[in-house]
Amino acid sequence: MKEFVISEVKAETAILVGLITQDQDEAKTKEYLDELEFLADTAGAVTVKRFTQKVNSANQTTYVGKGKLEEIKQYIIDEEDADREIGMVIFDDELSAKQIRNIENELKVKILDRTSLILDIFAMRAQTANAKTQVELAQYRYMLPRLQRLWTHLERQRGGSGSGGGKGSVGLRGPGETQLEMDRRIILQRITLLKQRLTEIDKQKTTQRKNRGRMIRVALVGYTNVGKSTIMNLLSKSEVFAENKLFATLDTTVRKMVIDNLPFLLADTVGFIRKLPTDLVDSFKSTLDEVREADLLVHVVDISHPDFEEQIKVVEKTLSELGCSDKPSMIVFNKIDAYTWVDKEPDDLTPMTKENVTLDELRRTWMAKMNDSCLFISAREKMNIDELREVLYKRVRELHVQKYPYNDFLYQDYEE
Repeated sequence: MKEFVISEVKAETAILVGLITQDQDEAKTKEYLDELEFLADTAGAVTVKRFTQKVNSANQTTYVGKGKLEEIKQYIIDEEDADREIGMVIFDDELSAKQIRNIENELKVKILDRTSLILDIFAMRAQTANAKTQVELAQYRYMLPRLQRLWTHLERQRGGSGSGGGKGSVGLRGPGETQLEMDRRIILQRITLLKQRLTEIDKQKTTQRKNRGRMIRVALVGYTNVGKSTIMNLLSKSEVFAENKLFATLDTTVRKMVIDNLPFLLADTVGFIRKLPTDLVDSFKSTLDEVREADLLVHVVDISHPDFEEQIKVVEKTLSELGCSDKPSMIVFNKIDAYTWVDKEPDDLTPMTKENVTLDELRRTWMAKMNDSCLFISAREKMNIDELREVLYKRVRELHVQKYPYNDFLYQDYEE
């Protein structure tokens, strides 16, 4: 009898590459590469090495300098000699078609940038027809300006115009340019089709939203992996997919909630991230319509993250791009159970840094700044969840009375 041997599938290995520039210091680059490593891990790749280079700006042809590219190439060769194959090199910024082509020619391995990695994760996470269509549209938009590199084997062929008068050289009168234009036309047609499909989905979603009755809509927004889905599960007692991975939620989930005598709708939305391409935001407009049509935004922040303040700015910038910056909002600082700080010694006279700020000091600072629109919770440990319910009830009731002053849908609260 034939035996079947099940061999373990090895994860692809990856090298990360980032730049230290005038706008991005070493600490910031390290943090971006940490995030890029988390993205790679989410996509199923294992990071084995990082390379950084201090430059004024990215090289227009190879992103990093010639010497650094040689160093990366030598590392890949050495690893292959030691029977440790490198699967890909991932760059922390979006690369042009020219940069990808030149780097590939030099390194002879798969080249990805931050955008293509995010798109890969989106493709992996997409479950519904809506999400899959949005991801496909974003992929085609990303591919279109980079189409030329797919046809580098034909780039010399300019397509001569017949015998005698054509400018093409003998033997090189071919379909090079024609093939490129054909592919461009196919992709443009596909993009048009996907946009039409999304418009139809949009109409369906709009109809669904209209049929939800006269209820206040609350949307959970925030950076990716801050715990929005966990909060959604806690508040609505539903089973929304939640995982310690980036972009665990791609589709907007809407649940009806009732706190005391007040019904309202709670939506969990796709997380934002730094350096998120405009095309991606455009493609996900129909998913983000829940944010646009919300009456109240609950901005969830991972307070245990060392750079949570910059994440707040990224989310606020994205909300501004969506035209939602003037909506009523509140901040919920999640993961207080994971917050850490370093105590300063009494004789330490060096300036205090953000690592030395205690949770109580942070709480006082933000409470003073935000008044009652600021909460500190732990969704995982279920800390201060009752306080979150009370504040939500208060804010939603205020909005409900303003928006539907004559609405008898609000349950009566009878006192005995």
